[in-house]
Amino acid sequence: MAGILVAVFWAILVSFLAVVLVRLAQTLKATTALVADVTEQAVPLLADASATLRSAQTQLDKVDAIASDVQEVTSNASALSTTVASTFGGPLVKVAAFGYGVRQALGRRTAPEPEPAPRPARRTVIVGRTVPSARKRRNGRSPRGQKD
Repeated sequence: MAGILVAVFWAILVSFLAVVLVRLAQTLKATTALVADVTEQAVPLLADASATLRSAQTQLDKVDAIASDVQEVTSNASALSTTVASTFGGPLVKVAAFGYGVRQALGRRTAPEPEPAPRPARRTVIVGRTVPSARKRRNGRSPRGQKD
């Protein structure tokens, strides 16, 4: 009887191991198929990414060339501006000053300058109060009542 018991135990154990091995084989087949699909999809994606990077590098090279050209144009414009300012700036200032002097001289000959309007008295504000700068004179007397 012990022999039959051991034989049944081994039969159950072998059956269980057979089922596990069949399931493991199915899992390995599914994993192999999944890896094959991923490989099929990844290769074109990597090729597209590589092409995109090459295109981006080309565009960056073009932008770099444009930036260097803009920098050169800016330095040339600055040099030109400095040259024009030094060449024409001094003589133009002299001509403008001469013209202003001539206008002033001709203006004084034709009409006398009017007297400037009297300025209003200034007031000083101290801690929220307004204090007049000087009292007005009445009847030729100073504010203290003395004659001038």
